[in-house]
Amino acid sequence: MHRSRVELIEPSCRVTGLTDRRFLRASHIKPWADSDNRERLDGHNGLLLSPHVDHLFDKGFVTFANDGALIVSESVPQSVLSAWKVSSDVSARPLLPGQEVYMEYHRKEVFLA
Repeated sequence: MHRSRVELIEPSCRVTGLTDRRFLRASHIKPWADSDNRERLDGHNGLLLSPHVDHLFDKGFVTFANDGALIVSESVPQSVLSAWKVSSDVSARPLLPGQEVYMEYHRKEVFLA
């Protein structure tokens, strides 16, 4: 996925609200290893995330509902969420229709329910 394609879709980190793109990572929703070449380059298969949120997302500790709400795995210690100031009370921004298919995959195959 080209970062520039994700930046056309995602204005900020969905959890922290950070907009300074120098400090954000473009993260695949459906992992690179599980994607075909079209999916790898599709900007809808990406999110801009702060590095600590990207880590949680890539490892399946968090995911997102289609309405944009953050879903946190029960396996994440509250101490981590507190230290990283990650809360499920974030202001949700709904996923775009093109992102929903990828996020469904993430919720089923990556997220640690």
